[in-house]
Amino acid sequence: MMSSCRAFYSAELVDFMSASNNSIIGALTANHTQQLVHEQTGAWLSQVELLQQEFKMLTEPAGHIFFEFMIPRMGKRADVVLCYRGVVFALEFKIGTLKYQQADKRQAHSYALDLKNFHRGSHNKPIIPILIATQSSIGSNQLALAGDLVAKPLLTNGKGIAALVDDIAQQCNAPTFDACDWAASGYLPTPTIIEAAQALYAQHAVEDIAKTEADVTNLGVTSDKLLEVIHEARLNKQKVICFVTGVPGAGKTLVGLNIANKHSRPEDNEYAVFLSGNGPLVTVLQEALAIDKASSSGETKASARRQTSQFIQNIHRFRDQALDGSKPPEQVVIFDEAQRAWNAEQASKFMKSKRKLDDFDKSEPAFLIEVMDRHDDWAVIIALIGGGQEINTGEAGLAGWLEALKNRFSHWHVYCSEQLLSGEYISNGVSQENLEQVKQLPSLHLATSMRSFRAETLSSFVHFVIGGEIDKAVAISESLHEQYPLYITRDLTLAKAWLKSKSRGLESQGMLASSNGIRLKPDGIFVKNRFDPVAWFLNPQDDIRSCHFLEDTATEFDIQGLELDWCLVGWDADFRYNGSTFEHWKFKGTKWQQRKKIEDKRYLENAYRVLLTRARQGMVIYIPEGNDADPTRSTQYYADTYQYLLACGFLELN
Repeated sequence: MMSSCRAFYSAELVDFMSASNNSIIGALTANHTQQLVHEQTGAWLSQVELLQQEFKMLTEPAGHIFFEFMIPRMGKRADVVLCYRGVVFALEFKIGTLKYQQADKRQAHSYALDLKNFHRGSHNKPIIPILIATQSSIGSNQLALAGDLVAKPLLTNGKGIAALVDDIAQQCNAPTFDACDWAASGYLPTPTIIEAAQALYAQHAVEDIAKTEADVTNLGVTSDKLLEVIHEARLNKQKVICFVTGVPGAGKTLVGLNIANKHSRPEDNEYAVFLSGNGPLVTVLQEALAIDKASSSGETKASARRQTSQFIQNIHRFRDQALDGSKPPEQVVIFDEAQRAWNAEQASKFMKSKRKLDDFDKSEPAFLIEVMDRHDDWAVIIALIGGGQEINTGEAGLAGWLEALKNRFSHWHVYCSEQLLSGEYISNGVSQENLEQVKQLPSLHLATSMRSFRAETLSSFVHFVIGGEIDKAVAISESLHEQYPLYITRDLTLAKAWLKSKSRGLESQGMLASSNGIRLKPDGIFVKNRFDPVAWFLNPQDDIRSCHFLEDTATEFDIQGLELDWCLVGWDADFRYNGSTFEHWKFKGTKWQQRKKIEDKRYLENAYRVLLTRARQGMVIYIPEGNDADPTRSTQYYADTYQYLLACGFLELN
C-alpha cells in the first residue's frame, strides 16, 4: 500500500486485495484535507468491500488501483481508477442509488474525458468510465469507443464487475503500461475561465491551472513579474501602470484574477481588486464563485456572494463611487479588457445623460488613472489589453490610455512588452511617439492562446478569415481539422444535431450570433431576446435556460471573455462577402444600411472575431439560405459568404 499526491490511496491489486478495510480507510482519511462526515467514510467502506469481493474473479492479478484519484478539473477526484491490462477504468460510485441518473452518467463520462484531454499519460490509452449505482439493475454494457478511445459510460450495480472489466480489456487488447509512471506523467490542464477562477479562489497556484507545451512565457512568469512590480512600487513609493497584452484566449484575465486573489483581503497592504466592464463576465464569475464557496463551506449562497463580489467588481461601480473625489480603498487595480474603456466623447455623453454631470470632459482611461493618482504615495494599475477586441461604439482602445499618460500623468512609470510596439496594437491608433517613455518587460505579453487546448492556432486562422486572406486561412485550417472540427452548413437543424452529438460528459455547447444579426430571426435565432448569462453559462444540461439547449442565443457582448467547448455560430448579412471583399452593414428599422465609418467597420469585424474564437473544441457555422421574397434576406447576401468560408477551409456538414 502507498499514498500518492495523485490519489488518497494507491496500491497494486494484489496488495489491495489482501489489505484490511481499516488500513485502506485509514490511508484515505489521512490524506483527506477537509472535515470528514460519517457518510464519506461509509461510502469508502462500501466501495472497498464491493471491489475486494468482486475483483477476486479477475482473470489476471496484475493491475493497480487508485482511490480518490485527482482529475485535472481543479478540485475534482474520481472515486476509483483501475489500470488493468492496458486499459484505464474510471469508476464512479453512487452508493444506494436505485437508478442510473443522466447527471451521474455525464459526471462519469466527464472524468474520463478530462483524463484523456489533460493528463499526459492518458492521451493514447483507452479510457472506460463505469457508473456503479449499487441498488439498480444491471445496465446495458456494449463497448462504444469514440475516436479518441474514450468510451460511453458503462452501467452496473457492481455485481459481475470483474467479468465486465475482463471482457472490456479483452476487446480493447491494449499494450500494458506501468501504472505508477502513468499516474505521475503530469497534467496539462486548460480550464475554462470559470473553472480557473474557482480554482484560484480555492488557493490553487496559477502554474497548476494552465500549462502549455509551447515554448512561450507562461502565466506563472507573468504573474510573478507583476507581483514583483507591485511590491517594488509600494517600497519605492511609485505610481506604475503595466500593460499586459496577448492573443485572444492567452490567459490575460486569468493573470488578473491571480493577482487579485493573491491580495484579496482589504487589510492587505497591497490590496488589489479585479475590475471589468464586461457585465456578463463579472456576473457569471461572481455567481460561480459563490456557488462553489457555498458548496464547500456550508454557508448560504447569499453570504458567499457578498464575499466573492469584493474579489471581482464591475468597473462602472468603481468609477461611479469615485465621482465624489474620494480615494479608492485599493492601491492596486486590475482593469480587464482595458481597451474597451470609453473615449472622451462617449464618457462625456454618458455622464451628462445618466449622471447629470455636464462638465465631465475626459476619457474613461484618463479618469481612472486620475482616481488612482489620488493616492499620496503609491498606486499600481494593471491594464489587460487584447488586440482587435474593441466591439462597441466609443471604445478608446490602447491609444486612449497612452494619450492620457502622456498628456496628464507623465510622472507615472509605464511598462509593457515589445509586442506593444508592433502589429495590431500600433494599427489601432497607437504611434511610436506614444511609447517613447515606456519601459519594456518581455513577460508582459502572452503569445499563445489556451482557450482551445486542441487548437492553439485558431486565433490566427480567424484573423485571416476576417481579413480576407484565403490562402493563409487555408494553410492553417489544414492543420486544425485533425483536432479541431471546422464545419459550415445551411441547415440549422443539422448544425444543432451535430453539436449535440459532439458534446460529451459535462462539455458545454451553445449558440452564438452577432448582436446585429437581426435577420436570423426567421430561422429561430433571436439576438434581441432577454438574456440571463448566469442561467445560460452555469445551469445544468437539463435546464431549458442553459446554453446546452441551443435555444437562447449569446452575442459578442454576452460571450466575450468566456468560452464554451462547442459552438454554433449564426452568420447574418451584417458581415457579408461580395465575391471579392467583405461588406459591413447594420440593420436599422426595416432595412440594411452600409457602415461608412472605419471604427464602425472595425467593431463589426471584432464582433465576429470574438464569436469565432469562443469554442475550445470545435464549431459549426450556420449561414441561412435566405429568401428572395424578403428583400432583407436576399439569397445573394448569404451565398457568396458561404462559398468564401468554404474556400477558407471550413468543411461542409453533411
